Amino acid sequence: MKKVGIIMGSDSDLPIVQKAVDTLKSFGVPYEVHIYSAHRTPEEAKNFSADARKNGFGAIIAAAGMAAHLAGAVAANTTLPVIGIPVKSGSLNGVDALLSTVQMPSGIPVATVAIDGAVNAALLCIQILAVNDADLAEKLDQKRKDDAAKVLEKNKNTEARFNI
Repeated sequence: MKKVGIIMGSDSDLPIVQKAVDTLKSFGVPYEVHIYSAHRTPEEAKNFSADARKNGFGAIIAAAGMAAHLAGAVAANTTLPVIGIPVKSGSLNGVDALLSTVQMPSGIPVATVAIDGAVNAALLCIQILAVNDADLAEKLDQKRKDDAAKVLEKNKNTEARFNI
């Protein structure tokens, strides 16, 4: 199975990234986590991205706040799918990171999830890998069924409480 690369711009992003790690673990998807900054360690970020395919990665998650150029810098150096997580930080509460991540020029796509949307970033990577992995696709199907059952159980409890 291909690995998922997870890159964050700073260790302050780790509480958000941990949610992606936990999601990948729950599906048995291998991953690596690194701190590379688009601005402070651009060569390391470039080298990781450029070598990701030959190093066994199938997708990359890039989490960064504020100017949030990391996902774009990663995507510029690989043709693997890159999923950006804009991280809530600074006086704009992540809106700046969201806009920096989602506004990529034509030809260099970055899939962007919600601010602090690490779980969805991981799930999107899992969906990408599941295109060629029937076991992983089955796990995704089961998760959807389990999630639906949880909602229906909450509905049942709410109906019992409020509906006469």
